[in-house]
Amino acid sequence: MGNPPHHGNQLAAPALYLNMHLPPRTCCESLLHLPFLCPSSLARLPRSRPVSGAAPCARLRGLTPGQVGVCRARGEVMESVRKAAEMVIEECQHQFRNRRWNCSITPRGINVFGRVMNQGTREAAFVHALSSAAVAVAVTRACTRGELERCGCDRKVRGVSPEGFQWSGCSDNLSYGVAFSQTFVDEPERAKGLSAGRPLMNLHNNEAGRKAILHNMQVECKCHGVSGSCELRTCWKVMPPFRRVGVVLKERFDGATEVRLTRIGSRTALLPRDSQVKPPAARDLVYLAPSPDFCRLDPENGIPGTAGRRCNGTSRLAPDGCELVCCGPGYKAGRAEVVQRCSCKFSWCCSVRCQQCKNTVTIHTCRV
Repeated sequence: MGNPPHHGNQLAAPALYLNMHLPPRTCCESLLHLPFLCPSSLARLPRSRPVSGAAPCARLRGLTPGQVGVCRARGEVMESVRKAAEMVIEECQHQFRNRRWNCSITPRGINVFGRVMNQGTREAAFVHALSSAAVAVAVTRACTRGELERCGCDRKVRGVSPEGFQWSGCSDNLSYGVAFSQTFVDEPERAKGLSAGRPLMNLHNNEAGRKAILHNMQVECKCHGVSGSCELRTCWKVMPPFRRVGVVLKERFDGATEVRLTRIGSRTALLPRDSQVKPPAARDLVYLAPSPDFCRLDPENGIPGTAGRRCNGTSRLAPDGCELVCCGPGYKAGRAEVVQRCSCKFSWCCSVRCQQCKNTVTIHTCRV
């Protein structure tokens, strides 16, 4: 719903912050402590050779000592971590493009998605889960492509399936990607200890992100036989498209559970704030704090507000409807000319040729 305030179902801040500056000021922390999300850091990272050794890893400010150790030991994987950071921004902005909070990149000096990421909100929960999943996906892709020395295809998937096809080919080595994500992404939370609410929240959501991949693995097959008769099929396992992972986590975001830190005997756990709500499953997202309404400009917290945002003036209840996005009936209609492809024809073989048509359309925007 256009991200109205979610009173009662939210998460603690994620372990992934991305500050937009580099030293000498506060350095570039990132989503899941991925400094690779900062534009200036992206330009500095060598893309053709692994990041490794004491000096390069130590310069990646925002990493915890444990993450620096991982960088030094497994520097070839850090390019995949950089790619994961880019994936997070792109997918977050796609999934929330019609919501009040739309993953806008905030001005310099503020965490990339704003300080709301530090507040244990539902939005922070989503970003943690998405970031954890992105690291697992990016590293697994690198394994499958033969870009990493320590891993390759998953050759453990062998034999004949219950459906009668032969497991073969190059299955995605998700176990390696997940293991790296757990080692690298979860390290800052484990270092804080498991007696506080925020680390527990972040760890839960990190794992939920990885499970969104695991529970949506797909099977691809190739037929063998005379004239493609498919007398024999060989199949292998592949990860779902990252867009599918984003859709799954967005659904989890909408159904996230507000939790509180509860002591059970000698340990602490996150339980629903509402005792009538069933405990969240491992695949669910959880949060600790309510979200702001995201309606008004709040530069200090990196909230751009909704003034000037486009919205759907023909829908009242959909998440992109103007009344929800604009926080009330504060929107206006205008006319604009758009150029679209039209009169498309298929040409043998094999192209599609289209004309360019100009149309005047009505657009709705939130009042300033």
